[in-house]
Amino acid sequence: MKKTIVPIVLMIVALTALSFTAGKGITLRLSPTKGKTYVIDTKTNQTTTMKIQGHSMNSIQRVEMKQTFSAKEVSNNSITLNTQIDAIKMAVTTMGMTLNYDSENPQSISPMIADQAQEFDAIIKKPTDVTYDVLGHLTEADDNDMSHQLSNAIIELPEEELSVGSQWTFVKSQNISDYDVNVNMIYTVTAISKKSVDVSFTGTIDAKEISGTYNGTASINAHTGIVMTCTLENSMSATVSEQGMEIPITITGTATISVKEQ
Repeated sequence: MKKTIVPIVLMIVALTALSFTAGKGITLRLSPTKGKTYVIDTKTNQTTTMKIQGHSMNSIQRVEMKQTFSAKEVSNNSITLNTQIDAIKMAVTTMGMTLNYDSENPQSISPMIADQAQEFDAIIKKPTDVTYDVLGHLTEADDNDMSHQLSNAIIELPEEELSVGSQWTFVKSQNISDYDVNVNMIYTVTAISKKSVDVSFTGTIDAKEISGTYNGTASINAHTGIVMTCTLENSMSATVSEQGMEIPITITGTATISVKEQ
């Protein structure tokens, strides 16, 4: 009899533990600590291929960017962040040439990208305010470009409680090679712990000019609702008209993002 009881007891314990794990849920809300500074480090690699009169031209762009933000005001309904881009480093290789930009080393900037360098210089260390509600919906921005830059760390969160397997969707607006596009995002919860909510995600571009997809993984801080790490891949295609010619363009890229408390 004892031999029979023991397996049954163990089975009941196992089922109870399984039920508890499956029912474990969490509600994410944007709640950064007021006055604390967060640092976003972003690294991207992008390859653009253009086909002109049967010939392919490749351009490879590598960008490293450091951005900081801090919670200026935090309430039950609204969060105002003060943010700025602290540094940009870029290398573009095309037609056998590599052009460089480094905001922290002006002497290394390639003269051929002087115009673009001036555009970068104009936004470096220029603080601006961006306001969200507790679900990460953008409600006000002094500079919309800066709100786009924050979108890697601040995403729209679901109102409902989440458990492993839960999904939520939202539309992410983005500027891609001077095109304003919408990306339909789907997030799926893959793991939950006391510190983080891990997710996988896919995105489909919704635009007449561009088609493409995103996919990747991210880890969201369970207490602040801020993305802590993210890796993604993207693939896009478009056709542009230039001097009477239709030029097909494909863009593929990868990115890694990390957000740390300073």
